[in-house]
This record gives sequence, structure tokens and C-alpha cells, in this order.
Amino acid sequence: MSTTNKRSRPRTWSVLGNIRKKPSEYEIVTGQIHYHFRRDPAPFELDPHTPINEWYLKYRENSAFQAASWEGVRDPHQLNYRRYVKQQHDNETYIENLIDEFERQDHDAHLASGWVKILERFYIPARYALHVLQMSSLYLGQMAPSAYIANPAFFQAGDELRALQWSAYRAKSLSLSHYAELASSESTRLIWEKDAIWQPLREVLEKLLIAYDWGETFTALNLVIKPLFDQLYTIEFARLASLNGDTLGSMMLRSFARDSTYSQDWSRALRQYAIQQRPENQALLDGWIEKWLPLARQGVVALAAAFEQAPQPVALEETVRHIDEAYQAFQASWGNQA
Repeated sequence: MSTTNKRSRPRTWSVLGNIRKKPSEYEIVTGQIHYHFRRDPAPFELDPHTPINEWYLKYRENSAFQAASWEGVRDPHQLNYRRYVKQQHDNETYIENLIDEFERQDHDAHLASGWVKILERFYIPARYALHVLQMSSLYLGQMAPSAYIANPAFFQAGDELRALQWSAYRAKSLSLSHYAELASSESTRLIWEKDAIWQPLREVLEKLLIAYDWGETFTALNLVIKPLFDQLYTIEFARLASLNGDTLGSMMLRSFARDSTYSQDWSRALRQYAIQQRPENQALLDGWIEKWLPLARQGVVALAAAFEQAPQPVALEETVRHIDEAYQAFQASWGNQA
């Protein structure tokens, strides 16, 4: 008499729960990584009254932005560290090849002096804004209650660093073709701190740095300030650069627009998940948006006024219309939850 042995179901990663399927690489390296969230009596193995524990308890565990579990959030691109590094390595190679080609043509030396002045006033000081966006992204990642949120926030910070570094590289390159002040940190800082076109955005960015509640940081940064600034910087200024013969600058900026799309994709997913998990989150997020949107929009409108001073200008009304339309499209993509 023959017997048939039943094949036992292979075990999966118990830490991920009873998911009854083989987890993806993305899930394996992301799920349940944040052991310190909602850990009793305090996040970290220190006295509950130490400053770090009190900070996390106040601005994360006791934030009004809550869900039963944050482990169900998913980055639509499902990026992990390995895939992110590979993707951005390819993007860096593209920019390096682009710069090599245009430098062989002595591209920057042929730029009009009036356009170089616009670069000095807008493009080069933008690295200060990018640095604030980077720091806020790092803070969001540090405070996030799940690695499914922290990881894309950290990747976003890496994207800001890429843009910042290439801005600094371009400033040095322009200084070699035109005048030394273009690469001077002192001169650029004076523009950032004193030029009237930068002060409204500088104000809102400095306020962002003290928005400590992790939910408010996410809302102000990813749902308001960053999408508005990215539209101005990577799309509208790229278009202005193209009109003024700065093909290299335009192509570099447009390559960073892909990073903006990634940010908007995962931000949309987090917003939708939060509202599905807890409908009260919609009013909370809407309230934060109402608080930050007028300040952020005022900041980008003030900067857009500089576009009218380019040798081949773009009217302020046209630039603002494009920014408003792009932001409204981003809002429309959130869908209606109630």
C-alpha cells in the first residue's frame, strides 16, 4: 500500500504577519523595521523622560495624524535602497554625459550676460531652498512611524542633495566662464538673505524647519511647499532657460523633474491611505494645507517675478498660471475621500 506525503506549505516571514504569500524584496527589507513606534513606555530604551523619548512621544505618538497601523502604506514605485541607488546612478550618468557634451562645446561661455545675472539671482541661491527641503525630508524620515514612509522620505532627501550638488557644480562652471562672484558663497548668501524676491519663500522654509509634528511636516513639505517649488524650479525655470539659450541648464533641471514625480506619487499614496484608515485625517490634512498654502504660493510668486527680467522674459501671470494649474492637477489626483 503506497502512501502520499502532503507537501507542507513553505513558511514565510512571520514578522510580516499572516500574508499567505511570498513577500517581495521591497516588503522584506521594509516591513516592521521601526521597532520603536508605539513601544511601551517609550520609543527608545532610555528613561521615558529623556529628551529624545519626550520628543518622539510628543511629535509622533501623540500627533493628531494617526492610523491603526502605518504598515499598510506602499510606495507605488516600491523602491528599496538597492533599486534607488541603481536608478539614481543611471540618472547621474545621464547628467555627467550631458555636462561633458556641453562643456566640449564651451556652452556656458556663450550665454548672454543678462541671462547669467538671472542665474546668479535665482538659480544659484536656490541651493539654499533645496537644502531646507533636504533637511525637512530627513526629519520626516527620522520621525516617520513606519519604514514604508521613512524610506521614500530619505530617498527624497537624496534627490534634493543631487540637485543641490549639481547647482553648486554649475555655479563653479559659470564662474570660470564669466566672473568669480558666481561661485562665492558669501555673495550667494547675501542674495538669499537680502534680495526681496527670496524673502517670502525664505520665511516659509524657515517656518517649515520648526514644524515639528511629523504629520504637519509631511503636509507642509510634500503636499504644499515642495510641489509648488519644484514646478517653479524644474519646469518653469527650465522653460525660461531654454528660451534664453541655456540648453544645458534646461535639460539638467528637467531631469530633476522625474524626482518630483516620485515625491508626488508616494505622497499621494500616503495621504490616501491615511484617510482610508481614519477619515478624520482628511480634515486634519486640509487644515494644514489651508495654513501653509498661502505662504508657499506667495513665496513662489515672488520668485517668478524675476523671470520678467530675463533677456527673453516670461510674464509673471503666465508663470503663475502654470504653477497654479500644476498644483491643482496634483490636488485633483488625490481623489475624493470622505
